[in-house]
Amino acid sequence: MAKFGKRTRAAREAFAGKDNLSVEEAVALIKGNAKSKFDETVEIALNLGVDPRHADQMVRGVVSLPNGTGKTVRVAVFARGAKADEAQKAGADIVGAEDLMETIQSGKIEFDRCIATPDMMPIVGRLGKILGPRNLMPNPKVGTVTMDVKAAVEAAKGGEVQFKAEKAGVVHAGVGKVSFDEAKLVENVRAFVDAVQKARPTGAKGAYMKKVSLSSTMGPGVSVDITSATGN
Repeated sequence: MAKFGKRTRAAREAFAGKDNLSVEEAVALIKGNAKSKFDETVEIALNLGVDPRHADQMVRGVVSLPNGTGKTVRVAVFARGAKADEAQKAGADIVGAEDLMETIQSGKIEFDRCIATPDMMPIVGRLGKILGPRNLMPNPKVGTVTMDVKAAVEAAKGGEVQFKAEKAGVVHAGVGKVSFDEAKLVENVRAFVDAVQKARPTGAKGAYMKKVSLSSTMGPGVSVDITSATGN
């Protein structure tokens, strides 16, 4: 049987028997028991009644969290000429074309978001098997294939979060840091859940949102009352 340290045992005891909490209660519980030496991320997981293997049941989208994520987002941009200059001025960390493609093909991926102008997609398309599984492939549906490079870079840097349902129909994301005020975390959680709710696909049948859970990076998870999470 696995042995847990004092901190882990204390957290598990604090969470024991507590489920289906309001968002406010869950956030307070998580903040009160996050004892790591670093600023843990508050993470949300939504179990959805979808099978993303079917195109009409895929859930994906993007949301700008009202209070940001607290995370430094590294942005790579595929662009040339004036658009490359625009990306650099907007704060992109890496800008390139064929050279960037070769860097990625070599296994060096030092970014969290990838943006491309439409004319770059023939190059970016060659990286589908590398970027796709990491959810880094530029996509016009979430605004990462665009001519408005400045706006896309600023949004990525400013707390925009992309989401996509995994094989089991789970959507997972970070919605802030435990150092955030409780009210700001609550606001971020509800904004994220609302965005996923609005992204309900046409093929979803029956109960769409089955379970909502919150946790910190190193802490246990706690289930949240769906009505509280959706603000209804």
